[in-house]
Amino acid sequence: MKAILLFSVLILFTGSLFAQQDTKAKEILDKLSQTSRSYKTIQIDFSFTLENKTGSVTETNEGSVALKGKSYRLHMPAMGMEVFSNGTATWSYLTESNEVNITENEANSDAALNPANLFTIYEKGFNYTYVGEETIGGKASQVIDLFPTDKTKEFTKVRLYVDKAKSQILKAKTFNKDGNAYTLSMKNMKTDQNLTDDYFKFDAAKYPKVEVNDMR
Repeated sequence: MKAILLFSVLILFTGSLFAQQDTKAKEILDKLSQTSRSYKTIQIDFSFTLENKTGSVTETNEGSVALKGKSYRLHMPAMGMEVFSNGTATWSYLTESNEVNITENEANSDAALNPANLFTIYEKGFNYTYVGEETIGGKASQVIDLFPTDKTKEFTKVRLYVDKAKSQILKAKTFNKDGNAYTLSMKNMKTDQNLTDDYFKFDAAKYPKVEVNDMR
């Protein structure tokens, strides 16, 4: 489930609604959430970059994710993994070994690890502050720093860049306690595509000789 843990960086970039929060940051985050909730489906192509504590880039991978309600489909080709979830069950397909592990979604599991919660997870667990504006890929972005209220988290801060004109995510950078930093950059985003419910289910017939491990 390494790909899911890495992708959690992308979905841990919104803040909690505690008192004494930065009102400017809250306004931006609320607009981001409202805009995202208006889409029936969302598809995102992204790149994921790891920088070590010296600031040098050590690894960059690319992937994509599709979201529809509580369902998602995550594709991480460099890691040899594709994850399907229809909100009830999750299928983690490993390319190299041609096997799929099936697990049941638990109501009390960590929502931060579920890409389907991409634009709603911000409603709890963070304090936030507005930093300013910065140009990202020729687009004006509003920058927000997010700080976990749970100090046992492995990261100290997430810096979020929101497209000022479209209220869409452009980039998120997570700063870990070990000195490493992880950056997720949005390369392409499509909304309201015709994605059927079957798109979010693993079809063993399409993977010849796949080994199925049902852990439910």
